[in-house]
Amino acid sequence: MRPRTARPQPARAPSTAAPRLLCFNKPYGVLSQFTPEGRWRGLKDHIAVPGVYVAGRLDADSEGLLLLTNDGQLQARIADPRFKMEKTYWVQVEGVPSDEALAALARGVQLNDGATLPARARRLDPAPQLWPRDPPIRVRQNIPDSWIELVIREGRNRQVRRMTAAVGHPTLRLVRMAIGPYSLDGLAPGSWRDVAV
Repeated sequence: MRPRTARPQPARAPSTAAPRLLCFNKPYGVLSQFTPEGRWRGLKDHIAVPGVYVAGRLDADSEGLLLLTNDGQLQARIADPRFKMEKTYWVQVEGVPSDEALAALARGVQLNDGATLPARARRLDPAPQLWPRDPPIRVRQNIPDSWIELVIREGRNRQVRRMTAAVGHPTLRLVRMAIGPYSLDGLAPGSWRDVAV
């Protein structure tokens, strides 16, 4: 039996639209795609801008900054790990990480898919004043929680959650605050704004 060959796809005409970049504060429970899936909502519930695509993803159970653009080169520059654009996360974790745990995160931790690159990690004290999450995180009466800031240059699947678990502090809530020079900067959950490209 002869293998099937893929049909040639027509070349996509270059966009004549001006480059556009949106900063969106993605709420918990929303996918990094326009179409809803299962119990998760899609971006179409929040963004009605034609011709924009997600540049880098954020898990449905994570919150915070998601970038969308109509410019393919900009999308690649933001999402491609080769460009190593820094991503800043505020992470609520079980327990209070020691200086040694923070140093381990900063050096890089061993995960099942290899060691992570060096990162920046610090405690956020006092805890940041963020919007309430819906639904709220699970709280254990006998285990305190705390917040850390983690700045990484990679984008592995569920990387931040796996990193905090590797040093003994499971993630309770994960909020991406910035990607490179772009930040939430007071943007309310579920809202977006255009930023200069």
